[in-house]
This record gives sequence, structure tokens and C-alpha cells, in this order.
Amino acid sequence: MPLKTVICIGMAGAGKTTFMQRLNSHLHAAKEPPYVINLDPAVLTVPYGANIDIRDSIKYKKVMENYELGPNGAIVTSLNLFSTKIDQVIQLVEKKQDKYEHCIIDTPGQIECFVWSASGQIITESFASTFPTVIAYIVDTPRNTSPTTFMSNMLYACSILYKTKLPLIVVFNKSDVKKCDFAKEWMTDFEAFQTALRDDQESNGQTGLGSGYMGSLVNSMSLMLEEFYSQLDVVGVSSFTGEGFDDFLNIVDDKVEEYEKYYKVERERILKEKEEKEKARKEKSLEHLMNDLGFKDKAKKNAAEDDDDSADVISDLEEGENDGLVERDEDEQDDVGKRAEREYTFAGEDRLNGEVNETDTPDLQKRYEDAFAKVAKDASSQTAENIARYIRQ
Repeated sequence: MPLKTVICIGMAGAGKTTFMQRLNSHLHAAKEPPYVINLDPAVLTVPYGANIDIRDSIKYKKVMENYELGPNGAIVTSLNLFSTKIDQVIQLVEKKQDKYEHCIIDTPGQIECFVWSASGQIITESFASTFPTVIAYIVDTPRNTSPTTFMSNMLYACSILYKTKLPLIVVFNKSDVKKCDFAKEWMTDFEAFQTALRDDQESNGQTGLGSGYMGSLVNSMSLMLEEFYSQLDVVGVSSFTGEGFDDFLNIVDDKVEEYEKYYKVERERILKEKEEKEKARKEKSLEHLMNDLGFKDKAKKNAAEDDDDSADVISDLEEGENDGLVERDEDEQDDVGKRAEREYTFAGEDRLNGEVNETDTPDLQKRYEDAFAKVAKDASSQTAENIARYIRQ
């Protein structure tokens, strides 16, 4: 089976690291230990053993000092530095995919540093193009009992879905503190959400605000997300007690099938379109370059000259019964035969006009042989004379 990759993303304080620790221990208990990757450079300690840890290659505090950055800027820079070696990370994971069934990835607490940065996109797409990848969006359930806060989280989840174009699971964490039944009801029943919104505004002394700007906006957002909710998988878990992790893993299996059926095909189509556009862009740039250098005009000129040359060799004989072929008469054919049998030689010295006849001039081959013999004799005599002179000296 292909290695199933789960990337954990969530707001600060949502419990991503604790969720990772519980998921790791849950898979170990099921005799299916995962391949663990930590991408949070600012964390001091992690409650799980990581196979690949960004802190082993990137020193967060050194990045802050060397580049004079703040906390968030140092996290982004650390991810940028790490993403330059993502090909090596993928190779390491590929070598181990026969031993592991799951790969779980922890991300920085500052969600925007990973989701909206170029390095986060590079890392996500690198895994998604190699392994079936699922996004687990961790939500802090007790802090989302307010309809407006809940709506903000759902909008963020929707933006992550369309940003990554990968299967998304909304994980309501800390269900031991607050059950997520209210959130599931809001996602399936619009009237229940409207009632909760109105009750929340009245409890805060904001009577009448439901018909104002904020109430209208939140209601509109909930209507807009109705289609998003219908295609969304939701699970409630407790990282403290381990509740709901079996359900989460079952949903991951379903999302892997969904990835293979829909998302992988869509990603391949997008990549193919990018390749075609890049190929067309290169061809267009090459064409512009040839025009600038004058190669294309020169090629056209040469082609035109070739066409003119081909027109010059056309026979001016009109086509007749023999398609332009004219037969020789018998007398002309006899002359041709006689000329073929004639022996051509150079004229003698007494014939300076170069006239050639059939019999009385010396043979050309004989003259060649005599000339070669004379040259060889002169050369041998000269060589012997040079050797004698050298000995005398």
C-alpha cells in the first residue's frame, strides 16, 4: 500500500502537537508505527520521537540573530531554508515507505507561516505529488462555541481546502472538555445556526444586531459554506483520552481513496497544463529571439531562393505525346556510339592548338608514366647528392 501522509494544520493552541503525540502512540499500540516529521523550528520539546526534525538542520535562534528577524519571520525563513532540501526529505521517506503505513507531519503553531508561505506550499505539494496526502485541520472545540468564532474557523478551513487542493478532515479536538455535537448540528442545520447566533448576541447584550451588518454577514457566510459542509468529513477527538482516533484513521483511509480517485487526477491535469503552457512560452520566446537575431527572415529568404532555383531547372520543352522526351534519330545515335569508342589523348608538341585526333597523338597514360619516372629519378639523384654533401661536411 502507498504511504498515507497526514499533515496536521491548525490555529495556535488548537492542540496540534498533543494530537500528534496521541496519534503516534495510538498507531504504535496498533503495531503500525508511523514515520514522524516535525516542521516546527521554534518548539522547545516534542512529546514524540521524530524521524525527521527541522531543528536538527535549522537553528531557530541563529536564524533570528543572523537575519535580525522576529519570531514569525524566523519561522518563515527556517521553513524556506528547509524547503530547499525537500527533495532529500522525500527521498528519505521513499526509502522507508515499505516499513511504514502512515507518515504524520507536525507544522508550526503560526498557521499562516506554513499555509500561506511559498515554503509551505512547496513542502505540501512535494508530499502530495509523491504520496497520498490528507490535510487534518485541528480545531479547538471549547473556543469555538461562539457562532462567529466557529464561522471564522470554517472560513479558514475552506480557504485551506482550496489553497492546497487536497482532501481535508476537520478535527474537533479536546472533545473531553466540550463535545463537538453543536458544531456538527450547525454544519447541517442552517436554522439551528441562526438560532445559536441570535442567542449569542442576546446573551452579550447585542439585541437587534442580528438584523444588522454582523448578523447578515455571518448568516450569508453560513449559507455560502453549506455546499462546503456537505463534502466535508468531521470527527471529534480527544488528544488527552484518545477518544475518536479510530474514527479519524478510518476517515483517513476514505480520504486516501478520494485522493486517488479525484485529487490525484486533478493534480495531474493541472501539472500537464502547466507543462504545456511552459512549453508554449519557451517556443514563443525562441521565436521572438530568432526574429530579433534575423534568423527567421534569413531562413525565409533562403527558402524563397531555393524555390527560384527549382524554377530555373524546369525544362522549356513543351509536353507532347512523349511527355517532353524527344527521341534521337538514328544518325545521331550512331555518332554517339562512335564518340564513345574514340580514344582521347593530348595533342603533340607540334600541335599547340590542342587538337585531338583518333590515332596519331601519344597515349595520355604513357606520358604520365614517363613524367613520374623522370621526377622520381631527379628526386633520387638530389637525395644522393645531399647525403654525400652531408658526409663531406
